[in-house]
Order: sequence, then structure tokens, then C-alpha cells
Amino acid sequence: MEYKIYKGKNILITGGLGFIGSSLARRLVEYGANVTLIDSLVPDYGGNIFNIDGIENKVKVNISDVRDQYSMNYLVKGQDWIFNLAGTLSHIDSMTDPFTDLEINCVSQLSILEACRKYNPSVKIIFAGTRGQYGRAKYLPVDEKHPTEPIDVNGINNLAGESYHMLYNHVYGIKACSLRLTNTFGPRHQMKHHRQGIINWFIRLIIEGKQVNIYGDGDQVRDVNYIDDVTEAFLAAGADKAAEGEIFNLGGTAVSLLDLVKIMIKVWGSGKYQVMPYPQENKKIEIGDYRADYSKINKTLGWKPLINIEEGLKKSFDYYKKYGKHYWQ
Repeated sequence: MEYKIYKGKNILITGGLGFIGSSLARRLVEYGANVTLIDSLVPDYGGNIFNIDGIENKVKVNISDVRDQYSMNYLVKGQDWIFNLAGTLSHIDSMTDPFTDLEINCVSQLSILEACRKYNPSVKIIFAGTRGQYGRAKYLPVDEKHPTEPIDVNGINNLAGESYHMLYNHVYGIKACSLRLTNTFGPRHQMKHHRQGIINWFIRLIIEGKQVNIYGDGDQVRDVNYIDDVTEAFLAAGADKAAEGEIFNLGGTAVSLLDLVKIMIKVWGSGKYQVMPYPQENKKIEIGDYRADYSKINKTLGWKPLINIEEGLKKSFDYYKKYGKHYWQ
């Protein structure tokens, strides 16, 4: 879909050098938006200068931390939209370092919203939530009315961050909505470790000819989205007034991890895997089967995933085969 509404508008993307942020920036540049990217470039969080290769002269980059209130007070001024993607994603890291997760996924969200309340109350914010906010599914597919009972610190803090956005929407009139993302994969994802998404980590292992270790029995189901479908959802939510004050699930194809790895090996042409017991640190926060009901965003905004797993994996393998050196270090 074309989004002429963004042409000539000022747009701020937090976490803008990361996976989703940089992918979104590329689309917005196509539409003629004035894009500013904020990223702290903290090692292991996913920010990568190479992610804006080819558009580096068409965006502004501010190396800053969303935890810095003074920076945010300045950066939100004059923005028409904020795509708020800054955050940590690791469930394991949140349990070993809960205060950092709290600062980034919770406290910093208040900093951003307070900056908007004081210096740009007319802005529209699209927040990146997560399916981890639900905890273990009590029924499938999971809709937005499902209880939110996170089973790790990351899920709790993301739920709080989302709740702040909804509060500021309802009380202060700052237009906000939230997209609860599931497992997103594709080009420009960080590839240094597995703590922010196992799909891309599996892609790296297969490219390198290494064994993929699948924990549990391999039958656990994940709902996956290719990056282009996710950026489309953000653009649609930003462009439509019907999204204001709303929370939406994203969702795609539900597949077991074992079947997912088999598809990866088929697409790449080779690979090996082994099913093994969970490490103790993973087992306690394993979320179980998850499949999203995304009918609300489909009915409200007309969004639905268009790229199937095999197509998305082929695009991903092709990208990392060509540019892997920029992500492996």
C-alpha cells in the first residue's frame, strides 16, 4: 500500500538502527518523510549502522539513549509521528539483569511520554509491544482479550510500557496505539546471539553449517511474521485514526520449531539439527504454544500477513549470504 500521508512529515523512530526500526525507515524514506533515528548502539541490542546502508544520506541519526530525559525532551519536538521501537527483547537477560530491562522497557517509556506531554502533545505514537505480555496461553488463538500474565521480567515491563501509552492516550490525549508483535524474522536482524529471536539465529547456524539445537520436543508452536509484513502493520497503524487508543495483535503462520527448522534446511539446501532437553534457565520461562488471533487489526486496518514462511526465509538467506559479514561480528 502507498502511504502518501507521510510525505514531508517529521518522523522519529526510537531504536531506529535496529531490525524493525531501520526496515521501517526505508519505507518512510520512499514516501518522502523526514526521518530521524535514535539509537544508543549498545552492543548486543541490535543497532547496526549498516542497516541504513544506501539511505544514510536521507535520514538523520542521533546516537542517544531513550533513558536520557533531556535528549528526549529535545528530540520529540516538531515530530508528527513517533514509532517507538526502542527496547530490550531478551527474556533470559531480563531475568539476570532485571533493572536494565526495567529502565529501558518501562522507565524510558515514561520519559518519552512525558517529553511528548510537555513538548509535543499532538504527536502520534505507535508502540512495539510483544506477545510475551500474555504469558502462557490459556486458549488458542490468543486474542487481545486474553489475560495478560507475563512469566518473565521482560513481559512485565513491556506490559507496563504499553499501559503507560494507553494511559497517556486516554488522559492526556496523546494519540497512541500498540502492536503486540510475535516472532519476527528477516534481513537486518542482529545475528550475534540467540537471545533476541531464535529464527534468525537458526538462519546463521544453518548458513555456517552448524547444528541447530531445538530444546524440548520440538513440537512447541510459534507464530511468525516476516519483517515486511510487520513494517506494513506499523505504517497502517500510524496512518489510520481508527488505531488511536487501540491494542492490536500481529500474527502470521503458526508452526512448530521442528517443522520450522526443516523448512529452513529445505530452503537453504542443507543443514542439521538435534532435539535436546531444555537448559534450566530456559525451561522456567518457556512460554509454550502460541498462535495469535489478528482478526482485530484485519477488521480495523485491513492488515494481514502476505509473505509466507518459505518466501521470507529465502529472502533472509539471500540477504545474509550477501551481507553476513556486517552482522556476524
